[in-house]
Amino acid sequence: MSDKSRTRPVVEGRDASGPVPVEYRFSHARNGTRHLVVVFANFSAPQDYGFSNGVLDQVRANILWIRDRFDGGNTYYLCRNMDFGVEHAVAALIARFVHALGLTADQVTMFGGSKGGTAALQFALRHGYGNVIAVVPQFLVGTDLYEHRPATAALMMGQVTPEKVAVLDAVLPELVATTPYRHTNVYLVTSPQDEHYPRQLAPFVELFRDYPSFHLVYNDSPLITGHNTVTPRTLPSVMALLNLLVAGITPRLGQVRTGGEQPDRDTTAIDALLAGTDRFPPPRVDFPAPGTTVPGHAVAIGGHAPGAARVSIWLSGKYMGSGPTDAAGRWERRFTLPWEAGQYTLKLFGVAADGEQSTRTEHTLTVTEPAPPLPAPVVTDPADQSYVPGPAVRLTGYAPDGADRVELAIGEHPLGTAPVQDGLWSWQPAWEWRGGGHTVEVRATAPDGRVSAPGQVTFVVAGALARDADLQQRYGG
Repeated sequence: MSDKSRTRPVVEGRDASGPVPVEYRFSHARNGTRHLVVVFANFSAPQDYGFSNGVLDQVRANILWIRDRFDGGNTYYLCRNMDFGVEHAVAALIARFVHALGLTADQVTMFGGSKGGTAALQFALRHGYGNVIAVVPQFLVGTDLYEHRPATAALMMGQVTPEKVAVLDAVLPELVATTPYRHTNVYLVTSPQDEHYPRQLAPFVELFRDYPSFHLVYNDSPLITGHNTVTPRTLPSVMALLNLLVAGITPRLGQVRTGGEQPDRDTTAIDALLAGTDRFPPPRVDFPAPGTTVPGHAVAIGGHAPGAARVSIWLSGKYMGSGPTDAAGRWERRFTLPWEAGQYTLKLFGVAADGEQSTRTEHTLTVTEPAPPLPAPVVTDPADQSYVPGPAVRLTGYAPDGADRVELAIGEHPLGTAPVQDGLWSWQPAWEWRGGGHTVEVRATAPDGRVSAPGQVTFVVAGALARDADLQQRYGG
């Protein structure tokens, strides 16, 4: 079936011709480019499809995403209960696509990260495909499963034993050492800061010494923690390499080192230069003050940004919204959806009317658990689905604990507000109700900004209906 929600059209399918069914997504190349990129998933990939969040939209090749989901779990694209039918089925699916597209092996690139990088190496070197980009692969698959992933270990090995761990540990190192396909262009991306590097990769680099086109890319960055070598800063480089391979260009890198950031360096001099030449200063945050906490249901931020038309607010590279400034440069942004408890560091910058941006401001919020939502208020009079004489109609009821007022509306049209006293409220408009049926929604609000779900009452102004009917009978129309 076709999925048109992405930038490029993607077709989903399920191939049951091999030993086990294999699910996939496929996107045709732009302008008929003669290349296929096969993408394998890491453990955190959405729906077990790797790099399926739009980062490959600008890659001009045909793209085949293969799902690592067999019997409800992950398999490193290798085996279930030590039966390697998964590997055979995946290899057959790739071969079918290569044949259907009329491509040769050198027009195929295997791509993946973590266990997806392991799979990319596995299928490229076992079947002789032209290129492979493997980002922080694990070489000791059995050890990784035994130490960190018991559920996946049980799926792949059945009963987990030292003998089975050793068998899976040997799969990739033996393949690298013995494959006849040594002319595959291998690009191995890793980092000395990656938690798996000392044990899962460093001891095996020497196995590639006889490969004429082996390239080791070190991301030597202090910003890397854990197992996240491909960060938003390094992903563009990986995508650039992938696009070169798709274009038929195989860059000779040998061993290169990237990164080298200095996040704690002294920026006093450049800050002074920027401050002295700014067209307008960065936005100032006046509330919430540093060190204060904000309930998750009432997150708001504001301050002063002279010269800016609005203040743009970002969190971890994601746009959160903006707050317009008034004539005095004051700005504010309130968030309607509740935030989970935690600490958030926002980045803000002012935007002038012509689009020019100020330098950035960082502000840290500490958010506590949101207060529970307010229950809907109840209308006690008039009764629901009742007739009332009219034309004056008073609405009364009670509100949940914590509410200080209720707001009444018909559809999107507000009617008015009424204070809550001792849990009760009452409201009557100064105008007369027209004849006929009316459905009024009532929402309770709390001083801390919480708004309840709506209570609702439907009633018919019967006296007005009778009057209207009498006029109709007398004068027609």
